[in-house]
Amino acid sequence: MRFGVGLPTCTAGMMYPAPFASAQDVVGIAIEAEQLGFFEVAGNDHLSTQEYVRREWSVPPDFFDPLMILSHCAAHTSTVRLMTGILVVPMRHPVVLAKQVATLDQLSRGRVILGVGIGAYREEFTACYPERAGVARSELLSEGVALMRRLWTERTVTFAGRHVTVSDVEMFPKPVQDPLPVYFAGNALGSIRRAAEHGQGWMPAGIGPDAVGSGRRRLDALALAAQRRPGDIVTAPQVVVSLGATHAEAVATFESSQLFKHLVSLKDSTLRNADMSRLTEGNLVGTPDEVCSRIAEYASAGATHLSGLLFVGNTVEELMRGMRWFSRDVIPGFAEV
Repeated sequence: MRFGVGLPTCTAGMMYPAPFASAQDVVGIAIEAEQLGFFEVAGNDHLSTQEYVRREWSVPPDFFDPLMILSHCAAHTSTVRLMTGILVVPMRHPVVLAKQVATLDQLSRGRVILGVGIGAYREEFTACYPERAGVARSELLSEGVALMRRLWTERTVTFAGRHVTVSDVEMFPKPVQDPLPVYFAGNALGSIRRAAEHGQGWMPAGIGPDAVGSGRRRLDALALAAQRRPGDIVTAPQVVVSLGATHAEAVATFESSQLFKHLVSLKDSTLRNADMSRLTEGNLVGTPDEVCSRIAEYASAGATHLSGLLFVGNTVEELMRGMRWFSRDVIPGFAEV
């Protein structure tokens, strides 16, 4: 099993208090994660503050561009993978994004994993692109990834999609990795289908082992129908970690955290099919032994990578304390596969 750390690139006011981490703090967390033996660090992506965040906090949160942060992390690390968890493709022009990702893969000598999705908050997309308010973001995601794939592998590209068109684009250098791994995020069938047909990974979020196993079975069937090998596609759930000396302590810490409030805010988007009364069961909440048992359940469900783990904490130091505890008492129980 591989384990990642969710970097607080765009999480202040959402998953953590506002203000929370400086840009230097975020890079420091990545450096610490590498030293602690985590497989990857993952930065999330927002361009504008959500309405519910504006209502809750008087101070606007800092949202750092994940690709810029990961580029700085690349210069200060040597082995940890650099992941976007997730990058909202519909918010970015795919030609520019393809160039940025290829450059990051070059700078990091092939350490990029591109986690992509449509974004949890349509209000953010509408605020930045009001002229596209009626466009299906799933279509923008599919076209964007298809175009980037071609730009990363072909000499010149002409592409005529429903929403994006380019003519005779030559883009070099290419990424170091071929293929550059793209993980599709989301719990819905459309996300599973995109991962099965076009991705190297599937990133569900905030769901328990049973739901992951069900999604994985769907993914395998869809991959076979697309004449792909299911074993080539990683299942990489993203969940919250709240460790405690007792189960009750871990639950209390989780349910009083900003991360818990954030998960509740996703009840109409990412977690619209989830049982909100069972959020504790869909995450890694408990003593180290209990968390190890839950990870074993995820492994049995087909997960081989717990990506961008979100450690509960109201300060950067509390977040890093959780990382260290997890590294000491949980990671050693699982061999990398």
